[in-house]
Amino acid sequence: MAAHRGDCQNHRMRRAIVGRDEVFDRAWHALRAPGPVVVSGAAGIGKTTLLRALVTEARSAGWTVLDCAPAEPEAGLPFAALADLLRPLAAHLAALPPPQRLAAELVLLAGDADEAVEERVVAAATRSLLEAAVASAAGTPVLVAVDDAPWLDRPSERALRFALRRVAGIAPLVACRTGATEPDVVPLGLDQTADASRLTRLPLAPLGIGALHHILRERTAAAVSRPLLTRIAREAGGNPLLAIEVARAVQRLPDPPAPGQELPVASSMHQLLAEVLAGLAPPCRDAVRLAALLATPLLRDLSAAGVAADAFDPAEEAGLLVVSPVAVRFSHPVYPATVRATIPPGVRRGLHRRLAAAVADPDERARHIALGATRPDAAVAATLAEAARRQHHRGAPDAAAQLYELAARLTPADDPSGGQRRLAAARCRFDSGDHPAARAAADAVAAEFTGDVRAEALLLRAVVAWSSDESGPVAAETAARALVAVTPGSPLAGRIHAHLALFRDLPEPACAHARAAATLLDGHDDDRPLLSATLLQLFFNEVRAGRPARTELLDRALAMEDEHPSWLAGTVPAIWWKAMDDPARALDRLHRLLDRAADRGDEPSQHELLLHLAETELFAGRWAAAERHIAAARELGERAGTEMISETYLGALLDAHRGRLAEAGAVAEAGLRRADELDDDWCRRTHQQLAGYVALCAGRMDEAAAAYAALAVTVASMGLTEPLAQRFEPDWIEACVGAGQLDSATVVLDRLIQRHRRLPRPWTRLGIARSRTLLASAGGTDPSGALDEMAAARAAVPAEVLPLDRARCLLVAGVVQRRARRKRPAREALEAAAAEFDALGAAAFAARARAELARIGGRAPAPLQLTETERRVARLAALGRTSRAIADELFVSPKTVEANLSRVYRKLGIARRAELGAALADRDGVSE
Repeated sequence: MAAHRGDCQNHRMRRAIVGRDEVFDRAWHALRAPGPVVVSGAAGIGKTTLLRALVTEARSAGWTVLDCAPAEPEAGLPFAALADLLRPLAAHLAALPPPQRLAAELVLLAGDADEAVEERVVAAATRSLLEAAVASAAGTPVLVAVDDAPWLDRPSERALRFALRRVAGIAPLVACRTGATEPDVVPLGLDQTADASRLTRLPLAPLGIGALHHILRERTAAAVSRPLLTRIAREAGGNPLLAIEVARAVQRLPDPPAPGQELPVASSMHQLLAEVLAGLAPPCRDAVRLAALLATPLLRDLSAAGVAADAFDPAEEAGLLVVSPVAVRFSHPVYPATVRATIPPGVRRGLHRRLAAAVADPDERARHIALGATRPDAAVAATLAEAARRQHHRGAPDAAAQLYELAARLTPADDPSGGQRRLAAARCRFDSGDHPAARAAADAVAAEFTGDVRAEALLLRAVVAWSSDESGPVAAETAARALVAVTPGSPLAGRIHAHLALFRDLPEPACAHARAAATLLDGHDDDRPLLSATLLQLFFNEVRAGRPARTELLDRALAMEDEHPSWLAGTVPAIWWKAMDDPARALDRLHRLLDRAADRGDEPSQHELLLHLAETELFAGRWAAAERHIAAARELGERAGTEMISETYLGALLDAHRGRLAEAGAVAEAGLRRADELDDDWCRRTHQQLAGYVALCAGRMDEAAAAYAALAVTVASMGLTEPLAQRFEPDWIEACVGAGQLDSATVVLDRLIQRHRRLPRPWTRLGIARSRTLLASAGGTDPSGALDEMAAARAAVPAEVLPLDRARCLLVAGVVQRRARRKRPAREALEAAAAEFDALGAAAFAARARAELARIGGRAPAPLQLTETERRVARLAALGRTSRAIADELFVSPKTVEANLSRVYRKLGIARRAELGAALADRDGVSE
């Protein structure tokens, strides 16, 4: 019975869309997948009719339907289409994060707010609302239907494109006119979504005579003979809307055309409607033109423009439009577009001025003022600038840029605000992500103006360079030119210095700019976030230059910081805490910044923060978490089209930790080549360190020592006395000892001791102790004192802070004890090291520990048979229980659970919990 009802519904739909049964079925089948559907065709071919039928069918099937039908005048009204589409989801606003809720309310209510909204926050809110729609639909499809996509206003299009690419479970349905877009361009980027492989394109073909006969019989007053119908169909090319207008034109003839005679009517929609309009009385013609020029032709606005409701009567009788108690609705989107095309330019500007004085909506009024203006006018320019400010405030920088540019053109030549309006337009281009346009606009302002306007333009140009793919020196060089143009001692000069503190990567110049910025910005509340960032940059670069860490600068900056840290230095505290082996504080700040960036839809910041999180987790030995962060950063990088140097490097470092040395070595080689191509010291030093570490893990000590020596040269050339993120000296010393370069190892140890004296950290303490033990053993002196020092250093560092470094201390202790022929302590240290390496998944070091164990004579290693306790712990862990849950069940401590798991990993030859199930299943007498 249900199937029968569905067939009946489909039958009713097919009757409503004559001649489109097969297309309807294909579209409906594709949407149910769900997959994107794009319907295309000439104007009037029936796209809107098909789309409305599919929307009706979806609603009757219980789907969640979100739809909009943008028109040409709405293309200049930011978020007009998005508001229509999202309005049914208003109930979900309360659950959005505050920034997204504010943005969504501004879009839906078209209001203003005290706090400015960024365009990407609107996009993030759109994504969240669509995700909420999918969740609340509980498995029922969610249809997003957009009729006439080319007329989407730009901010709506960008927000929808962003959201549809990221939300699964949506069935997008889009109609677009043939020729309105490039043939290979898919509207809304539907070929880049998760469901892009299921994209269905449906070009609508001309209708046949039979289908046109049904349509004309319903839409025209008189019957049409078969011969005449054939001629109309041929004249209209199978286009139903054009056929209707041709038939109406024929019916207006005094006598029907004779057989064989050419139809004495126009054959284009433009000509046909021009004839209809010419036949209307002037008051009706003006009324239709005014309605066509309005984004939403409300009767109240038309009445304010002097149009009476009954003025539309002749146009309504002609089938052009329908008048409701509230608004005028054209019978088809082609009609108002064609009406607009027939209005002479001079008449059109006059009508826009008439509407500007009548409409109630300020954004609509600004649009008509702009379209009606012909010469510079200070009042008009000020009105447009205010509209631009409002649009920028509402998260529509692209629209704001156009209004600012128009306001600048209409600003009288002697008005100094023209330069500021052009600057504002350039900033809006940058905020919209259009870096080429922002670059060109900033360059043009800098070339035309002098003084502070030129300085501001050059500073913007520098920020664009820093944020885009331009080479590093461009940002610093351009900001330096801004400093030459600016009024000395001004807050603007302070802002330029603050940016130069970031753009200059050498510590000493960065410190000088940060000090100047701090002096000039102090006491200016508007620059408080920038002052906080400046203090962080000063603190950071003083440390990098080798000066004592003035943590009072860090504390002052954090106390000044509001909930929106400046992008110039927001990650500096986390970098500092990470360098000081305080992962808890580093992770807390990074996660808070990441949550804020996600709430605001700031994917570039999310990308950077994920990389910092990955590195922090790597140092802390939580490699599974690091791997997740690297994967998330890679996904964002691929979406943004970045080079992904950082995520590739971190992934390779993780590979090296896990013993995948060939893969990590290949990345190191490629990274060094790329560094030479880019002349990028950061890329060079990270991959030099990776190359050294891979060689060290592989036992190629000469190669490792050479790589670390080259890294030291690169670091010195950058003026980095304290390269916070790079902790390579202990590995360099180990490589030198292994290569027999004891004098070099001693020199490097002195370097490491100096780093420790400047900034005592757990890693430097462990590194010094490990290095002294290796040197003592290699130099033939009694290592007992060094071994005791290393044991004390290891005991002083919590296990969760530097687990790999702590395990490597055990490995060194075992090696040194073996060389001193102390078999029992050597075996104990090496077995413990192997267990800790196994627990981490450090395969290369675990293999080295076992190789050293094999070189010890005497008692055989511990049996590989699991004890009863180990077996019980392993079974519970394989079932997914946490260490705390296992401890509670077995009445032991979590530490005991972890120790048992370490031994299990070693005995089973695995590295992590995910491998337990299979390993237990393969082992005799042990089941999952």
